[in-house]
Amino acid sequence: MAERLVVSGTEAGARDLDAVLLLVEDDSADALLFTEVLADSDLRAEVHWCTSLGEARTFLCEHIGPVCVLLDLHLPDVRGLDAVRQVLAAHPDAAIVVLTGLVEGEAGQTAVAEGAQDYLVKGRLDAETLSRAVRYAVQRKQVERASVALHAGRLRAEENARLELGLLPVPLMRSTGFEVDARYDPGREQGLLSGDFYDVVQTADGTVHAVIGDVSGHGAAEAALGVCLRVAWRAAVLSGCTGPAQLRLLEEIMAAERSAQQVFATLTSLVFPADRHSVRVVRAGHPGLLLRGPAGTVWYDPPGGMALGIAPGTGSWPETDLPLAPGTGVVVFTDGLFEGLIGPRTRLGENGLLRLAKEYEDLPARDFVQALVQAATAAAAPHGGLSDDIAVLHLAWGSR
Repeated sequence: MAERLVVSGTEAGARDLDAVLLLVEDDSADALLFTEVLADSDLRAEVHWCTSLGEARTFLCEHIGPVCVLLDLHLPDVRGLDAVRQVLAAHPDAAIVVLTGLVEGEAGQTAVAEGAQDYLVKGRLDAETLSRAVRYAVQRKQVERASVALHAGRLRAEENARLELGLLPVPLMRSTGFEVDARYDPGREQGLLSGDFYDVVQTADGTVHAVIGDVSGHGAAEAALGVCLRVAWRAAVLSGCTGPAQLRLLEEIMAAERSAQQVFATLTSLVFPADRHSVRVVRAGHPGLLLRGPAGTVWYDPPGGMALGIAPGTGSWPETDLPLAPGTGVVVFTDGLFEGLIGPRTRLGENGLLRLAKEYEDLPARDFVQALVQAATAAAAPHGGLSDDIAVLHLAWGSR
């Protein structure tokens, strides 16, 4: 076990080093020399002593917090640079100062290349040199950790940007007769990316196809699955596969691509025939939709089936043919839009969302979408805000 060293001057004074010192040295004379030099230095820190790497590994695995290891390269159970590697394996955030003999300067430099922060020659150890080396090692390790965290953050941001681009493509339209207004707000309270996705495609016969979906859970795997489903949906549309057959195909792809069996996806797929008189809707566990017509705004729940992936191969999804009066817009969205809390135990819900929609129903489509999202966000702000991603699509035929 590691032995707590009592060093004159370090116990009475306040600790000024943001790390515990761990001396790994099997020679008791060298350990005594270290304590004497430490007592003469300006370092004030908690100090522990191990006589083998095995003891040191046990201490490091149990220790929580910053630590600076003063490491002899000649120990009973390990020799050379493998000692540095084993210390880093036990505690990757440990700062390491290697202790070498007078003729081992090259070994010290090699140890730094292996991951140590500095090295000291035992025969030339003095209080000032020890203090400088320890403080430099701790600070350098902190800078290294910060640099690694910054690089990892940049990589995550770049990956999220690529995934979001895949989730939210540019609609593939062949004419200007159909209006698409969309908004996507990522839920970033916990810095997580979810699997909300949408797409709009107009085929050569003038028919407009649209989809909006939501993969359960949050994270890169769910977002990647959302991208996969969106691309699969676009491919199905362009190959002529629509309606319930389309959802069966998407479920089969999802079952093969998802990271865990409990992952599922909800979606609504819509077809707007070129005659502009109706919309065909197929719904798999997804929320209902809003219809913005000349007579006002209403909530509509088309008949639907279970979410994709709940029980692969057993689902049934009816297709509903819904008449559209001229000038009617169809608004579809993911559940993040209305699941925010507006009270201690009260969510906005479908009725609350409809109430907000009615307040802004006279606005043009783009302004309506922006106002609806902003109002839902503001309603939830006093109670923690919206933690889930929000995707909204406003779909309508324009004037001829």
